[in-house]
Amino acid sequence: MSTSIVAVSYLNTTPFIYGIQQKLPDSEFELALEHPAKCASVLLEGKVDIGLVPVAALPELEGYQIISDYCIGCNGEVETVCLYSDVPLSEIQTIYLDYQSKTSVNLIKILAKELWKINPTWKEADTHYIDNITGKTAGLVIGDRTFDLVEKYRYTFDLGVEWKRLTGLPFIFACWVAKKEVPNGVKTKFNEALKYGIDHKEDLISELKLESGVDHSNYLKNRILFTTGDEGREAINLFLNYLSTPIIIS
Repeated sequence: MSTSIVAVSYLNTTPFIYGIQQKLPDSEFELALEHPAKCASVLLEGKVDIGLVPVAALPELEGYQIISDYCIGCNGEVETVCLYSDVPLSEIQTIYLDYQSKTSVNLIKILAKELWKINPTWKEADTHYIDNITGKTAGLVIGDRTFDLVEKYRYTFDLGVEWKRLTGLPFIFACWVAKKEVPNGVKTKFNEALKYGIDHKEDLISELKLESGVDHSNYLKNRILFTTGDEGREAINLFLNYLSTPIIIS
């Protein structure tokens, strides 16, 4: 029986996807791509074996295991998780919340309370909410859609930068999780594939540039943190503590 994997369908995940596609045989591993919130739900429902899961979803995954030190995070500016506004923070009345990521939604609420000291009306977003970001209504937007929003709004607040201001730590958006025991051999092959993808980012960047004509090398090289490390694990625990769900990750 093959091992099923779900990963995020964003540019920041392409090194992992590249490694999986290059190193894991189709006969043994099956890969699907979804947005972050969907990754969490299919793992929660037991439809896949391994998922790249938003950190905010961890408390819902009873008996989960983080099976890799590879992750999607940032250490300061991330560029693709931002609050966009036409007015300063103090004048924002309403904030649309991106439906694609529970972690980013929780993060912005923490920042609003602990750092920005604002209390806006939070509004669930639909698929066309970006068109409604105007005046005193701001919006949280994540993922590749942010590349089209550069300089569109007067104010951009990068949540990676703001978390760093608040805590001095990196931020981990998603990590590789299993809900049930993964055989050591499978875990080893999987992590070797992830490492291959990270080690060969230059090859991937060249391919992406040829395909799209857009150079995202700075983003993949300098914005995304691909390994957790001690500070990343500290940041995960701190974030979950902010959510009143302290979980110790060894």
